[in-house]
Amino acid sequence: MSRTTLTEAPAEVSAPTPVAPRSRRPARRWRRLASPVALVLGWELAARTGLLPPEKLPAPSDVLAAGWRLARDGTLAIHLLDSLTRAAAGLLIGGLLALILGTVAGLLRLGDDLVDPPVQMARMLPHLGLVPLLIIWVGIGESLKISLVALGAFFPIYFNTYAGIRDIDERLVEAARTCGLGQAARLRHVVLPGALPALFLGLRLAIGAAWLSLVVGEQVNAQTGIGFLMMEAREFSQTDVVVLGLLVYALLGLLSDLALRVLERRMLTWRRGLRAT
Repeated sequence: MSRTTLTEAPAEVSAPTPVAPRSRRPARRWRRLASPVALVLGWELAARTGLLPPEKLPAPSDVLAAGWRLARDGTLAIHLLDSLTRAAAGLLIGGLLALILGTVAGLLRLGDDLVDPPVQMARMLPHLGLVPLLIIWVGIGESLKISLVALGAFFPIYFNTYAGIRDIDERLVEAARTCGLGQAARLRHVVLPGALPALFLGLRLAIGAAWLSLVVGEQVNAQTGIGFLMMEAREFSQTDVVVLGLLVYALLGLLSDLALRVLERRMLTWRRGLRAT
């Protein structure tokens, strides 16, 4: 009787774990700063050589000097605080109203029939063109400025909330219902995560529209604010202060957008989108 020799199969050699490449984010950040720095240096050079008349567009160094002067005596801080207060109040009012109406229209058929048609009609009207009517309705005080910011923030948040809810795959909701989740649980675990990316996009667009609306609102019978500071500087031909106000608005918009990006990245850690190569 022949004896069969059993040989053990060689153990499978595990593949080496790939080493993650070192992050290139710091290099990308420096690369993203290259074009703004080059633009500012070109602007400074053109102003110093006379290509740009100082009464038309002063040098960046002159603008920074004007900013330092206004910051040192406290003028810039007063106007900046009032502008931030108006922007926050308008965003809060317009954003909450848009979120509520967008959710009602997105989730309920009756809400869609009653809420969406008038909103679709109103969005065709440029909200900055409503300034004369708003002056008649709310006057020329603080209510006008906050109303303009609220109108500017309302439509981006409403439409992105509505679209974010309607774009959710209905099969996911049915699967959650099959698994025994109640209506509140489905809203929390399916609808809210599915609508968050669109909602963050709406917030980013709303912030940009809010700052644009505030620029216009603060130039109508205002006594404080960055817009008032620019209008007052225009009366005295202080071009450096006018440009400073524009830069302050731009920085406020940039910083608010960056803060929203950080919040979005933290809340949407589960999302893996396409990255630029």
